Amino acid sequence: MSSRHNGNGSGLRIKVFYHDKCFDGACSAALFSRFYQERIREDAEFVFSGLLHRAGALFDESKFDGDENAIVDFKYSSSPKIAWWFDHHESAFLTPADAEHFEQDQSNRKFYDPSFRSCTKFLATVAEQRFGFNPAPVAEVVEWADIIDGALYQNAKTAVEMKAPAMKLTMVIEAARDHDFVPRLIPLLASKALAQILEEPVVASVLPPLLERHKASIEILRQRTEFKDGTIFFDVTDHELEGYNKFIPYYLHPESVYSVGLSKSSFRTKVSVGSNPWAKTERLVNLAKICERYGGGGHARVGAISFDVKHEDAARQAASEIVAELRASVRNNGG
Repeated sequence: MSSRHNGNGSGLRIKVFYHDKCFDGACSAALFSRFYQERIREDAEFVFSGLLHRAGALFDESKFDGDENAIVDFKYSSSPKIAWWFDHHESAFLTPADAEHFEQDQSNRKFYDPSFRSCTKFLATVAEQRFGFNPAPVAEVVEWADIIDGALYQNAKTAVEMKAPAMKLTMVIEAARDHDFVPRLIPLLASKALAQILEEPVVASVLPPLLERHKASIEILRQRTEFKDGTIFFDVTDHELEGYNKFIPYYLHPESVYSVGLSKSSFRTKVSVGSNPWAKTERLVNLAKICERYGGGGHARVGAISFDVKHEDAARQAASEIVAELRASVRNNGG
């Protein structure tokens, strides 16, 4: 899971924790490593470790074992072992004490701005303005992280067809089961064009079956989506659909405002809550605030809640309550 950019392994060991199964998370880690090597220490060696939202403790402090540790595109940790932090999520702090800890930090190495659509763009901006980093060689990665995390597609059809290399890479990253896969990909994101990365054997071998799975998932969701009062609900906990394309519900129901989905993986039952990026509605409920009530979080337009895999009933209850709340919101004021 390490990437030795200097080739001799003698440098400082920098451990970079990033939001796993997320294009923006992987791109943030790639950009951080490039920035660090160019502007902080040329002989740094990078180890990449994915973090996932799950029920219970999000951090295992024993894993903060780098000479320096960084967290990008993920919640704040007040651990003294964390030297660097970049995030843009509205729900960035687990507790008020964490928020206070961040406010008191004087290191000039921890940065937060929820007005950015992607952590990659935020990190590139801070690195350029504060440290003199040149983001031009990774402009493609920065641009696409912003498009993908900000859902800046022309329409749902474009988002679901996934013709652009970045969108194919997003699918590969979100569906990855091998824990070493994304850490192998991150150094490529820091140094190669996205179309070139698709041709790398590590990616090219997994892409065709994932594209077939994507087509199948459209049909599964076509059968499972229930659309009423501007809100889609679907339950695919009986299918292995971790990492499905989150725009499929809006592709199937373009007149929708919100979607709530239940899915399951080996370690969690997930409630995904989103809003249609192409909806005409001006007034929208803050979905991060709704998810925070159940221990989750996210952004104003998209959020999620992770439940223990054994607590599927609690996840289903939460999903039901959120669906009812969003449908009532649409009925009452159009969103």
